[in-house]
Amino acid sequence: MTNITWDVSPVIIRIFGIPIRWYGLLFAVSFILGYQIMAWIYARENKTSQDMDQLLLYLLGGTVIGARLGHCFFYDPGYYLENPLKILAVWEGGLASHGGGIGILISLFLYRVKTQESYLWLLDRVCIPVSLAAFFIRTGNLFNSEIIGVPTSVPWAIIFQSVDPVPRHPVQVYEAMSCLLTFFILMLIYKKGKSKTWPGLLFGVFLILVFTARFFIEFFKTRQEAYSWDFWINTGQMLSLPFWLAGLVLVFMAFKKKD
Repeated sequence: MTNITWDVSPVIIRIFGIPIRWYGLLFAVSFILGYQIMAWIYARENKTSQDMDQLLLYLLGGTVIGARLGHCFFYDPGYYLENPLKILAVWEGGLASHGGGIGILISLFLYRVKTQESYLWLLDRVCIPVSLAAFFIRTGNLFNSEIIGVPTSVPWAIIFQSVDPVPRHPVQVYEAMSCLLTFFILMLIYKKGKSKTWPGLLFGVFLILVFTARFFIEFFKTRQEAYSWDFWINTGQMLSLPFWLAGLVLVFMAFKKKD
């Protein structure tokens, strides 16, 4: 059986010795597209562009800070507590989606306090571009040959040449595709107008879809945390459960309000 060999460089080009990486490019593309989607939503709902620009600044800060701190303290707290300056070394890699999610929730709350906008209204709209951004970020992980899967003999296994010669589950692709599917489902629900009469529905569906996929895909990943415990599930799965439960509660409440 011939497996796919992945030997793509994470660096696209060097400009004056500075590496331009696929991950950084895809991260930037996710925010550009996210901006366009939010502009369309705000125009559709007669919101001002000034409010949207301010919101995206909050989201950018919350996502990056939350994702970085999440990586540092969820997956390798010992190292970063001993080397606190390394927390700032974002260019070395290391962003955790759970931390990014928490950062987004906090930044939206701060934005809501300042603008008095409905928190659920914000969550229902922002989760749409966030799901698309997650697709690009996981694709960036693929270019970095990071967050790799466990060894496997499935026909679509990938050999990450910069890691080892072992065929592995392409878990970055699994997560990227699940996020892309989530984006299309959310867009369909939003276009049907359900978010206007069922507050919390979109965000609840987002949490259920993203973290259900994340929970099961974790079984095919190599362990990321630098510490270990005796549970049958790993750190990523433990962190996914409260988000998933919150999604169930939101969907239940949305249906209850509709009734």
